[in-house]
Amino acid sequence: MRRFVPRVFTGLRARLVLGFLVVTLISLGLVFATLPRLLDGYFLDQAQQDLNRSTNKAGFFVALELLRYQGSGTDAPRPILEGTPPVAAQGIQDALGTPDRGRVLELAQLLAQANIRVQIATDADHPDQIAYQLDVPVGDEIAQAGQQRENLTSTTPYQLDIPDLFWSQSPGAAPKRTLIVTLSDPYTYRAQTVETIVSVMGVAAVIALIVAVIASILIADRLSNPIRRLTGAARELSEGHLDTRVTPPGNSREMGELTTAFNSMAERVQASIEYIRRDRDRSRDFLADVSHELKTPISALRTFNELLADGQVDDEATQREFLEQSRQQIERLDWLATNLLELSKLESGLVLLDLRPDDLRAVVESAVQQAQPAADRKGVKLVTALPDEPVRQRHDPQRMGQVLGNLLGNAIKFTPRGGEVRVSLELTDEGAELRVADTGVGINAAELPFVFERFYRGVQAHESRAAGSGLGLSIVRSIVEMHNGRVSISSSPGQGTQVAVALPREVAVSSPAAGPA
Repeated sequence: MRRFVPRVFTGLRARLVLGFLVVTLISLGLVFATLPRLLDGYFLDQAQQDLNRSTNKAGFFVALELLRYQGSGTDAPRPILEGTPPVAAQGIQDALGTPDRGRVLELAQLLAQANIRVQIATDADHPDQIAYQLDVPVGDEIAQAGQQRENLTSTTPYQLDIPDLFWSQSPGAAPKRTLIVTLSDPYTYRAQTVETIVSVMGVAAVIALIVAVIASILIADRLSNPIRRLTGAARELSEGHLDTRVTPPGNSREMGELTTAFNSMAERVQASIEYIRRDRDRSRDFLADVSHELKTPISALRTFNELLADGQVDDEATQREFLEQSRQQIERLDWLATNLLELSKLESGLVLLDLRPDDLRAVVESAVQQAQPAADRKGVKLVTALPDEPVRQRHDPQRMGQVLGNLLGNAIKFTPRGGEVRVSLELTDEGAELRVADTGVGINAAELPFVFERFYRGVQAHESRAAGSGLGLSIVRSIVEMHNGRVSISSSPGQGTQVAVALPREVAVSSPAAGPA
């Protein structure tokens, strides 16, 4: 079925369009359910008000006819009512007419377009004593096109007290007859007006529905396009295209924030994957290096063992030499295993710092004392520069001693005989700074950004600086970062190397090793 449905009517856009149309249809349904009734009530109220106004006009003209009738006598005013009990004078019928002819009929047909009832009461005190009543109905022949009869009666009948001048020469003393005029069942355009409005509303509703369909498609497309692009980008990202990014839309703040968050996530994923790949490559290289490092002592131990076991070495001095060489190879194996285990514990967060507010000078003095024998054997001079006052700083003495031990070991190893290694400690605004500087072979500028990375041993393995496992500086960086500190290095070939360790005054109680740099 989906093959035959346009793309715009599938997926999220279809649901958005359908939602907009449902809202539009509900709104139009509510309008058509309530507005005609409201309009009908409004126009019915208007018809009632028009009927009341027409009643006043009709009553005014009937009153004029009665006054004209009284003044039409030759010698004296003509009576409105006469006899006992009072009844309408004979001339009233001639003046007002009958239901099928006369002035009231004309008034009903031309002015009121409604049935007219004319009543004359004996006096104002007894409006219910009707002495004369004339009902003039109108037929359908007076209705104009579109008019319909309404079941209405004027709510405020026209009522006027008219003096009957025939019975007195003084108008003030003449008895007053009460004229009552009421209109009912008028012809109006109410039904046609409501029908016309509803018809116009129907046409407008159809137009509004068409506009709503077009607008909903455009809005749905505008809303769904960023989501569709994000979906496609997420699919590409899942397929391994880590450089996939989405341009944030400028017309939606929320979608812009979502797109920015997606791009940020993609960048972090890409950085993590690249770090894992680099780490995997370095691990592979390191495993190859470790295999090579292990192969040499293992081969030597096997050779020494075979020669001693076969009894081919009878000389006691040679046997002692073989045993000494075996001991050195075993120590090398132990040293390599110890460093691997140490780095693994540091970077997995299994090591907790034992922070103490001790004097850092004691750490420096202890590390120099332990490194002094190696420096003497190498013919390297160790120089210490410490402040006179105690440098009390929260730190783990054992771990910081390990940092200085690694740095001093590297400095002594790569400094030629007759060279110098200087260790200094000084206070800074942020805390304290340790420096280890040597006059050794130095490091190429291109290698400096990588020397603290795990397993890095230099680009040329045959050089003296490439000896070892490449773990010492990685351990240094991990311990320093656990102290919330920073470690930096500066060097140039032939000019020596300087490593600076900056420690802050405030250190967390415990901190895992740093992750990807």
